Amino acid sequence: MGIFDQYKALQEQHAALASVGQCPDQLQFDDIISPTEATLNGKPTILMGTNNYLGMTFDEGCVQSAIDALKEEGTGTTGSRIANGSYNGHKALEDELTAFYDMDSAILFSTGYQANLGAISALAGRDDYLLIDADSHASIYDACRLSDAQVIRFRHNDPKNLARKLERLQDKPGNKLIVIESIYSMLGDMSPIAEFVAIKKKYGAYLLVDEAHSLGVLGEKGRGICEHAGVEKDVDFITGTFSKSIGTIGGFLLSNVPGLDIIRLASRPYMFTASPPPSVVASARHTLARIAGATDLRERLWANATQLYTGLQNAGYELGPTLSPIVAIRLKDAEKAIALWNGLLDAGIYTNLALPPATPFGWYLLRSSISAAHTPEQIAKAVDICTKIGLELELITLSNSRATNGTSAVNGASETPPCATSETEPTVPPKTGDSTATA
Repeated sequence: MGIFDQYKALQEQHAALASVGQCPDQLQFDDIISPTEATLNGKPTILMGTNNYLGMTFDEGCVQSAIDALKEEGTGTTGSRIANGSYNGHKALEDELTAFYDMDSAILFSTGYQANLGAISALAGRDDYLLIDADSHASIYDACRLSDAQVIRFRHNDPKNLARKLERLQDKPGNKLIVIESIYSMLGDMSPIAEFVAIKKKYGAYLLVDEAHSLGVLGEKGRGICEHAGVEKDVDFITGTFSKSIGTIGGFLLSNVPGLDIIRLASRPYMFTASPPPSVVASARHTLARIAGATDLRERLWANATQLYTGLQNAGYELGPTLSPIVAIRLKDAEKAIALWNGLLDAGIYTNLALPPATPFGWYLLRSSISAAHTPEQIAKAVDICTKIGLELELITLSNSRATNGTSAVNGASETPPCATSETEPTVPPKTGDSTATA
């Protein structure tokens, strides 16, 4: 038996995907022109699947900050902070994160994946319990594997199911750590965080919230779903990443629980990974300062998200249940999902193709992540092309399509996101203190 024979099923799936068009893992852009534009196979392409929510990857201040740090402090740290020490920027960024979030302590990680891996595995020990949402990101599941704690899954975005799990653990010794995400990456649905906070308080558990997809996206000051729902002081730990709204790479752990610094000596992903290079730290610091209270970026982002969601919904597509900057078309037919994705690529629209088992309920998803840098014309073009190909593939029909052209897609986007009246209509971010933003 060969060492790669264990992946035979995966190899067959990949080969089948390649036989009908391009493969997501093999795509190579010729040039990246802007946060929303590239060339792919010599053709102009609109980038609709980058997680570049605020469009900061080409921000002049971010680029210049990175260049200056690169020239002054070199290309990398060549080791962990435990072994090689910290640069001034590492501590400065941690201080700025605590000030931005109004929390007591922060620990900087080299990636968002490592922030979850390092934080969760170190916080929950052998006699503890990890209670995680069933739709958690891979980094959370991998953290559970690294931890010695007992892992219990609860149904996605279901506070009542979590409460039942905690009820059974009331007489069990050990800490209970609940782990949830703010906005879930596949469908863009949001956590009913105020309800989770109430349950956490009732049962004396700790709560960790991964703000990866809500930093810079939600909240008056852009701090994420905890600020948006008015529960920041009731959340024990926050993790996040710089690879989305911040536009670079890195991650962090924040807390008001005293003694957080011991995690630096207990977290293997922190101790044994090279620390972020000066250029990355400098860029992240600039962006963090830019997005603090940057309502202009968030307003453009939500207007763009509304335009795309409304346009695709009016075209007749089944989308994720929550209006957010993540807009996912849900399909049950693998061949047509792959055909739609390839058709969009051929027409100059790049989206993410997500396949089971990485998707909820076995759906095939064409996932877009909107940016504040997208123009209404780019979004209208994407809706037009998606509608045209969807009709050709019989994924949608004229009878259930309410908008089949770019003009409708632009003008059909309401200034205020629509409220939910059925499963197929989007729920929207609630006002501060409301806890009804559930899938």
